[in-house]
Amino acid sequence: MNRSTRTNDRYSRTRSGGSSGSGRSRFGAQPQSRSGGSGRSGGSSRFGRRPSAPQGEFALPVTTTPALDPVASFADLEMPAALMKTLTSLGMVEPFPIQAATLPNSLAGRDVLGRGRTGSGKTLAFGLALLARTAGQRAEPRQPLGLVLVPTRELAQQVTDALTPYARALHLRLTTVVGGMSIGRQAGALRGGAEVVVATPGRLKDLIDRGDCRLNQVAITVLDEADQMADMGFMPQVTALLDQVRPEGQRMLFSATLDRNVDLLVRRYLTDPVVHSVDPSAGAVTTMEHHVLHVHGADKHAVTTEIAARDGRVIMFLDTKHAVDRLTRDLLNSGVRASALHGGKSQPQRTRTLDQFKNGLVNVLVATNVAARGIHVDNLDLVVNVDPPSDHKDYLHRGGRTARAGESGSVVTLVLPNQRRDMTRLMMDAGITPSSAQVRSGEAELSRVTGARAPSGVPVTITVPVADRPKRSASSSRGRRSRPSQARRRTTATGAA
Repeated sequence: MNRSTRTNDRYSRTRSGGSSGSGRSRFGAQPQSRSGGSGRSGGSSRFGRRPSAPQGEFALPVTTTPALDPVASFADLEMPAALMKTLTSLGMVEPFPIQAATLPNSLAGRDVLGRGRTGSGKTLAFGLALLARTAGQRAEPRQPLGLVLVPTRELAQQVTDALTPYARALHLRLTTVVGGMSIGRQAGALRGGAEVVVATPGRLKDLIDRGDCRLNQVAITVLDEADQMADMGFMPQVTALLDQVRPEGQRMLFSATLDRNVDLLVRRYLTDPVVHSVDPSAGAVTTMEHHVLHVHGADKHAVTTEIAARDGRVIMFLDTKHAVDRLTRDLLNSGVRASALHGGKSQPQRTRTLDQFKNGLVNVLVATNVAARGIHVDNLDLVVNVDPPSDHKDYLHRGGRTARAGESGSVVTLVLPNQRRDMTRLMMDAGITPSSAQVRSGEAELSRVTGARAPSGVPVTITVPVADRPKRSASSSRGRRSRPSQARRRTTATGAA
């Protein structure tokens, strides 16, 4: 069957090939099969004439089959009763725009291309459809039925946390597959059977290479933050993984920006997608303010410290992990409750640091771009680019940590004299006209914009998250550790406690 002949008959599709299973609910029905082979990489002509695109982005495909109308309430959607009950219990009544527009179509099995900044509700936009259409099915060992690919460990955990109550209501097994954690435990979860897997590409590839996972039964595939996966060099791994899932399956691709790299994925893997775009960039959010503060090099550290000492939480972005660690130490010595987050930390350390920031034990999260996506913190009203980002996409994603879900917030960028020209060009690329000011530490204008104030000067100590060690049986540990090593380990444990 030609790929362009898929119908839009809601909930009526049957899955070709594989074990369909008798008595499957209508929510588990799959789209009619797509033809494989070279047709998967066909050009954009099947989408019809493509309109011109903004600079740096590709022209969105034109949907051939009319999309279903948006809904005003979750109650207007045909979803399993258990899913609706969970939504109601969590106070979810009115969907966000991207959910209202895409869910009627994704529940019907249509491919979806959604653009929306982080915080716009993308997780439930794809997650509810994925879970509803998988309900009533049971995965064989090592053969998941649904897959969500994300670029970072933090985003994987956020997606898992958001979908867990809904998956539990439908008795679906959900597992997370990311680097920095025990691959043995993840392999064990897959061997036990998991209907839905949320994964980063690298770790999923490792498990496939080990024979612990196969994607030939994956009927619904989601790519979240597809543009970042392309930017991080994951494209070869992503395409290799997508080539392994069921060729007739449903694909949903969500991204905050749609650049040329994402266009490759759209043209190769999406068939007549329903296209929906909300909040084209973080800079377009009306509740977000953008400030460029021009500072002198000798005063930049003092300005940064005073902003960090403000009353309220703030995320501060720097370019390198060494700079992050150095600033964190300086802030702690100045009396600011700060903690560092970067790729050099183990995953348990990163998770606990985020928990400390979210629960208020830490007021300042000093981070590299690892925190630019996949981190949601309620009531975060300030993001500071201590080091200006390298391009406008990084700026938009850093800024997307604030002003989420309709809240207000500010993004402040500290700019040295030799960085002014590059910053002006970056803001133009982002489509933002910021407020600009020359500031110095201790000045009223700095305090007005950021809430900056003088730090206490009394050093503080934050308990450093300690990575979990896998438990070892007594038999496996005998003879492998000398008594001095055991003594050192006991001393370390006592000190950490």
